[in-house]
Amino acid sequence: MRKVLSRTVAALAAALAVSLLLPVAPAYAHGQLATSTPLTGTVVREPLTQLALYFTEKPASNAHFAVTGPDGSRVDSGWSHGEPKRLDKPVTEYFMVNGVFEPRLYHTGFPAMVTVAHWPAKGRYTASYLSVASDGEAVRGEVSFDYQGPGTPAPAGWSPPTAGPDPALIAQAEGGGSTTPGATGSPVAPTDASADDPAGAAPEQRGGGFPAWLVPALIVVVVSAVVLLAARRRPAARGASPAGRRPTGAAGRGGGGTRKAAGPTRKTGARTGGPARRGRR
Repeated sequence: MRKVLSRTVAALAAALAVSLLLPVAPAYAHGQLATSTPLTGTVVREPLTQLALYFTEKPASNAHFAVTGPDGSRVDSGWSHGEPKRLDKPVTEYFMVNGVFEPRLYHTGFPAMVTVAHWPAKGRYTASYLSVASDGEAVRGEVSFDYQGPGTPAPAGWSPPTAGPDPALIAQAEGGGSTTPGATGSPVAPTDASADDPAGAAPEQRGGGFPAWLVPALIVVVVSAVVLLAARRRPAARGASPAGRRPTGAAGRGGGGTRKAAGPTRKTGARTGGPARRGRR
């Protein structure tokens, strides 16, 4: 059992060493999607002319948006920046400053208004997006929802768009994160944050950031302490087992002692019986 415990402790120590050597990624990407209209996973029952995707900072001017219908064909017809709005729930993002991730709260959403040309059929629709944040990180993802409203005809002369993302955008997205300002210790504020919405666009910085390695280190320490405590208690439990057996053995020995004690009793009886026999004679 001690070998198993020693191996467990060694494995935990190795895990701690690896966690300290490997870089820890932030919990959220910068410029992330904060909310959308409609929300992903919801059901839409009326034909919408636009979909609104709200990000924590203004999407890049060459960002790419596409909306596909149940049959896989695109129904989007361009996009534009919308009016910022205050988020119902703030979003947390992390910036690397001097080797420490500092959390920041974002209270404002910057929308990309994606136009939907028509709704050909009921079923699952997906709005995908690709952009690059102000710190160079790629912002990509999708919002899927179920459309159960009436079908609408395509505009006159409509043809589904086929253009993909701008090659320059793809190059930025693929190379993002290698030379980000945030990684060198200078956090980047959202693009045009104060200009678009001075009241709530600026991020709220929380002081006292935490080291990236602190969480895995604490986990390893706690687990190691539990293992060591268990290792100390188990030998005690083993030691208690023979002690529990001793009363049984003692009882057996006690029985033997009783037999030995009976010997003197017999002897005493013999001596007592001796005078009695003499008295008879």
